[in-house]
Amino acid sequence: MSNNKFRHIAQTIDNRILEGVYPANTKLPPHRVLATELGTTPSTVAKAYTLLMEQQKVISFVGKGTFVCANSRLENAIQATDIEQEYNFSILQPCLKYNQSTLQAAFRQSAQDLSLDILGYADHSGHIAHKEAGAKWARTFGLDVVHAQEILLTNGAQNALDILIQTYTQPGDVIAVEQYTYPGILSIAQLHGLTLISIPMDEQGMQVDALNQALKSNDIKLVVILPSYQNPTTITMPLTRRKAIAKIIAAHSTWLIEDDLYGFLNDSMLPAITNFIPQQSFHISGLSKAISPALRCAFLKAPRDEIRKLTARIRASIWLASPLTFHLAQGLIDSGEAFTLVETQKDIARKRQAFTRHALSFLRYSSHETSYHIWVALPTHWRSDTLLMETKHRKILLSSGRFFTQDNPSLPSGTEYIRLSLMAINDETHFQQGILQLAALLKDDPKHALAPVT
Repeated sequence: MSNNKFRHIAQTIDNRILEGVYPANTKLPPHRVLATELGTTPSTVAKAYTLLMEQQKVISFVGKGTFVCANSRLENAIQATDIEQEYNFSILQPCLKYNQSTLQAAFRQSAQDLSLDILGYADHSGHIAHKEAGAKWARTFGLDVVHAQEILLTNGAQNALDILIQTYTQPGDVIAVEQYTYPGILSIAQLHGLTLISIPMDEQGMQVDALNQALKSNDIKLVVILPSYQNPTTITMPLTRRKAIAKIIAAHSTWLIEDDLYGFLNDSMLPAITNFIPQQSFHISGLSKAISPALRCAFLKAPRDEIRKLTARIRASIWLASPLTFHLAQGLIDSGEAFTLVETQKDIARKRQAFTRHALSFLRYSSHETSYHIWVALPTHWRSDTLLMETKHRKILLSSGRFFTQDNPSLPSGTEYIRLSLMAINDETHFQQGILQLAALLKDDPKHALAPVT
């Protein structure tokens, strides 16, 4: 047996941790049990556990066993990297190469137009001109906004989600999420000690009857929905489903958080769910997915009666989202350049979706013509823990479907998924090479595809 066998075992365990097979704070199998499963010896497993302890991925207690350290699922699903040799299909963002020159010019113009009031504090969570720009952005993509004062400014959508969840829940409260959902929501819920209920989905998104039953059976404080180009499934709710969801929410004493960061990708405008229940819903939009993750500019529309409470929460946590970035955002929106950049990104997404669909035509997948990502069902001969271990070796970064569910089920072969994000790679040739390499790997049998352990 190779002296490095324990390193291979450690890598297998680490991948299972990442996949959620061994969730945070759970006890790992005893040495002998895992050794039998993996066809090795208890001493080899013990060495692997020791290595993982040195890497601070597990912790051991005498007489109790070895446990998985708490970790961020968000960190695992979104792997930001600037290594050119890697094929990064893990992070959802616009293709920045095509926005760079416009952003450079906008920064220069923004600096020239900078006034003293932008450099100081502002009342009511931000300058009215920045809120008006946010209202214009959100209206363009389907949100009804009567007055700009309904818009609050936050440091990105994640900050908006955290502010809302902190304001309207207490530790131990229950919130409802989609069956598969954005890992950032899962991370916030874990951080604040909340209980999550996953609502089943169909081809139109969250199921209405299932949500209604969950609301009848549980004291759910918040329902969180991504209605357009849902992350990770790519599902976009049609108008009929949006109205049905709004009707159910209205019939219960709960709040809706509508995270609509991808609404700009819709080819025709779809009304926000919030439009139908404006006094029970919070709507989030922003620029990070349309223009750049560095523009931490999110626009949070809230019911008028909740503005004061949320403004106080923002002031207590960050005091004020940076007026400098919102000044830049205002310039891009008012000049129309922001909307031109949106169309550019949609054109790139169309081309990359077409290429990816052709390359993966032998698989089942869910996607849209202008989606930034594609949701792929793995072939029966691959399991996601094995696949991620192999793609990491080949410098291909993926996101397992298990990162997007709080249930972390141990799924049988043929029912596991991966999310491929298609826009983070700037070079078209490099992008196509990565997709073709992944397609070839998925066609191959793991027994032949896996790199040898040395």
